[in-house]
Amino acid sequence: MQRFLTVTLLLALATSLTASGPLASNSQAAGDGSSAAEVAVVTSGGLAAAYDVLAPRFEARTGLRLVTAYGASGGGAPDSIPARLERAERFDLLIMSQAGLNALAEQGLIRPDTRVDLASSSIGMAVLEGAPLPDISTPETFVKTLLAAESIGYSASVSGTYVSTELFPRLGVAEQLAPKSRRIVSERVAAVVARGEVEIGFQQVSEILSIEGAAYAGPIPDEYQRVTTFSAGIATDAENPAGAQRLIDFLLSDDAAATIAETGLEPVASVD
Repeated sequence: MQRFLTVTLLLALATSLTASGPLASNSQAAGDGSSAAEVAVVTSGGLAAAYDVLAPRFEARTGLRLVTAYGASGGGAPDSIPARLERAERFDLLIMSQAGLNALAEQGLIRPDTRVDLASSSIGMAVLEGAPLPDISTPETFVKTLLAAESIGYSASVSGTYVSTELFPRLGVAEQLAPKSRRIVSERVAAVVARGEVEIGFQQVSEILSIEGAAYAGPIPDEYQRVTTFSAGIATDAENPAGAQRLIDFLLSDDAAATIAETGLEPVASVD
């Protein structure tokens, strides 16, 4: 009798162990499915305001969860997109300046056939909310405003590099402006303006409009303007390229275009 019970218990244990195999496999598959339900994204500031509005809509529509990081397209800041990639941070989708994205593609970090343009942006000027808005509509009034300002801020990314290394020298005022100019790293220039730390600041229009406490004074004159195109591309080592492509398609849709336009950008897609 005792031998019969022992055999019965051993058979039951064997059956239990056999059944646990498929359960373990199903658990692993669920983990893989969870990973596939996420899209790792890094975006530069130019498209960030629109992205922050559009991301919840995309998640609700698709069931995919966006895991998002932010950083400049260049400039060398520790949280810039190139610096993140040098630290081996992994992303499925990168949204940044066209020039920056092309440079990463040349390094083999972006799948070339996935690159698309999303929107373009102009450079604007910010002042403290409530302060008089300077007239910068002409080359003459723009230069006058620069010389009269007590302090000037500019971004550490594409627009600021242009303003400080190309535009100011072109205007012949680089030496005069240098002592009162400040390169803003890892922060919106308009946020520094809003705190009263600089009197005027230059950055992409889309990065100015969303900052409380700062007022948009207008774009710099057409004669000096530098339009930046923001693009998206899927990383070569993307773990969820299909999810990344779905996000690209959404950002290029007519549904997203209105939101992109409202944040100060010119969308590639048409606005109804």
